[in-house]
Amino acid sequence: MKQAAVERHPSALAPEAALRARRRRGLAVVGVVAGGLALVAWLLSFGLSRDPQLLRSPLLGRPAPEFALPTLQGDGVVRLSDLRGRVVVLNFWASWCADCRLEHPHLLAAWDRYRERGVVFLGISFEDRRSDALAYLRELGGDWPHLWDPGSSTALAYGVYGVPETFFIGPDGRVAYKQVGPVDYELLTSQIARLLGEVEG
Repeated sequence: MKQAAVERHPSALAPEAALRARRRRGLAVVGVVAGGLALVAWLLSFGLSRDPQLLRSPLLGRPAPEFALPTLQGDGVVRLSDLRGRVVVLNFWASWCADCRLEHPHLLAAWDRYRERGVVFLGISFEDRRSDALAYLRELGGDWPHLWDPGSSTALAYGVYGVPETFFIGPDGRVAYKQVGPVDYELLTSQIARLLGEVEG
């Protein structure tokens, strides 16, 4: 004789079905969170593995963004448009930047070598207090024009995200080279000589 099937009241099935549904939802949420964390980890590892010095600036070969900035000393305004026809070395720096101190002697040496040849050096203080920037220059020297960039508008136009960064602008007003990190004398002189037409490049 067949054993009669024991039927459960629908109310008895509801808690088990609800539990299974909750488990499925929980597993789905865990899967989404784990996938999201894996994606973030991959993006971070990819980004951190890229050397910022190797990233090509979108400004290369294009006209350098124009600016008209007051000097740190407050004794005038420098307009990039007034410098067309000359080689311009545009250096973003800050008094709190350790690498800026490392590169400063190289800037001084290159400035001394090329200042009489019409090459223009410009320093732009980046996210610094004016008093600290002026104290830095009094300590380390460097009598090329140093400029004040209110609101970092010029730094933003050049895509600066840290200092030091240096842009080499040719006589045609176009950005010819960008250095992320400290420059040295060899880099400065080789880029300036190329823009002066002394070497092929």
